Amino acid sequence: MQRNSNTVVWALFLGLGFLWGSSYFWIKVALDSVPPFTLIAGRLVLASIFLWSVVLLTREPLPRSRRQYGHLFVMALVNIVVPFVLIGYGEQSIDSALASILNATVPLFVIILAPMFLPDEGITWPRVAGLAVGFAGVILLVAPDLVNLSDADMTGELMLLGSSLSYGIGNVYAKRNVKGLAPRIPALFQVFLAACVIVPIALVVDRPFQAVHPAPEAILAIAWLGILGSGFAYICYFTILANWGATRTSMVAYLLPVVGIALGSIVLDDPLTINRILGTLLVIAGIALVNSGPTLRRLVDRRADVAQAEGRG
Repeated sequence: MQRNSNTVVWALFLGLGFLWGSSYFWIKVALDSVPPFTLIAGRLVLASIFLWSVVLLTREPLPRSRRQYGHLFVMALVNIVVPFVLIGYGEQSIDSALASILNATVPLFVIILAPMFLPDEGITWPRVAGLAVGFAGVILLVAPDLVNLSDADMTGELMLLGSSLSYGIGNVYAKRNVKGLAPRIPALFQVFLAACVIVPIALVVDRPFQAVHPAPEAILAIAWLGILGSGFAYICYFTILANWGATRTSMVAYLLPVVGIALGSIVLDDPLTINRILGTLLVIAGIALVNSGPTLRRLVDRRADVAQAEGRG
């Protein structure tokens, strides 16, 4: 895969955090008048059209190996079909902010799974510290809601945690098995193959052409989720994954509650409390720590060189 400059990757990382963080808000909007399978099917059809257009315009070569298509089909299941269904049904009973917060557990699953399957992504102290600090920020963001946890819907919460586990598996699986492809190709085929699975189910379960009457805001939500939240977002995701690896890429999950809370403050006039300000700062600090490994190694090597030179002097 083509390597990109660190500045470009950081821009894509922040953009992906916004697109995926806002997705929970748009899912909640769409679910008011559209059932989950129809919502997912519409999102994936639009994303497939967008990605096919991009690949055809750029004349990107398609994979030729059956084995590669097999890996892409597994990616479609673990990175889209399973988590999208769990999130769609989970958000019927919990709010979008809590959904985004629960999905911030993705890096915790990745840091456990990655060392088992990716030799170059072992557990390091900067990563452990960054994950701990970032998750502390997430806890601080949701602390007021934890007081009333007994009032929450446990089934919906477990569905969102299940989607996080699925995303974690997808991160590691993609880094291990989806190699040698431009980012647009795995983005296209995991979305397109997921659509091939979901659309028939939606037609049978929801009968969308007879029984579903989407509100205008639901149509807007599906368009946003399809073109930006899935199509463009997955191009960003695979570009970041190729450059940063599974563990660092999974840190995008810590941006999701930040975006969710910010949208609540701007769109829904939710109060901007001290918990939310401090939690956001901890999330940013956690991301910085996870990404500080190479810098810390350079500093240690530089000090060792200086000490060695002084010893010779």
